[in-house]
Amino acid sequence: MYRLATHTGLRQVPRSIANNAVRPALVTPRFVQPIDIRTIMSSSSGVKVSDRIKHDHAELEQQYKNIIAAKDDDTKVRWQNQFIWELARHSIAEEIVVYPAFEKFVPNGKQMADKDRAEHQTVKNLLYEFQKMTPSNSDFRPTLDNLWAALSKHIKEEEREDLPALEQHIDEAYSGKLASSFSTTKHFVPTQSHPSAPDKPPYETAAGMLATPLDKLMDMFKKFPKEDMKA
Repeated sequence: MYRLATHTGLRQVPRSIANNAVRPALVTPRFVQPIDIRTIMSSSSGVKVSDRIKHDHAELEQQYKNIIAAKDDDTKVRWQNQFIWELARHSIAEEIVVYPAFEKFVPNGKQMADKDRAEHQTVKNLLYEFQKMTPSNSDFRPTLDNLWAALSKHIKEEEREDLPALEQHIDEAYSGKLASSFSTTKHFVPTQSHPSAPDKPPYETAAGMLATPLDKLMDMFKKFPKEDMKA
């Protein structure tokens, strides 16, 4: 059965899912290679959860810049899809794994987590609108800029205040476990914005299990950045 630890969001993934799920690449999602949970877990070994989240933040910022800098609509769409794919997964993984840890370990952690969930909701609402747009839409750039303004504000507060507070109240080993769980969780959550879905486990986890297969099916028919576009 699918089980969640009561406070931390750490979870045990069913073997049947682990053996059959798909693994996205660093930049371009792939849909043909089975993932190995042991590989995912070991990839975060020695990495603090705050470092893992900051890495995602840096990737999101670069993807935003790539959309802005794209010279043609095809390139814009590819980076738009990548940005949506990464941001949706990142946000839900934080809500399932990281925010429960705020609540458990950090003084006033519940208020911190509630604030972050509220900021996420704003981002999800904007992302939901953005994911329906094409570059020819007159609201494409304004919506993207509004989305990034809300997201970048959240990122700065999270990196300056929330993540350091969490690291101060957990040891390095536990931070590494959270990093591993965060990385693993991203492989099993929706890849599109679903702003009406619950934002706390276990309800968010259950809703994600229902939405993820359709999202991943839709991803198979989308364009993503080519390998030679990574640089």
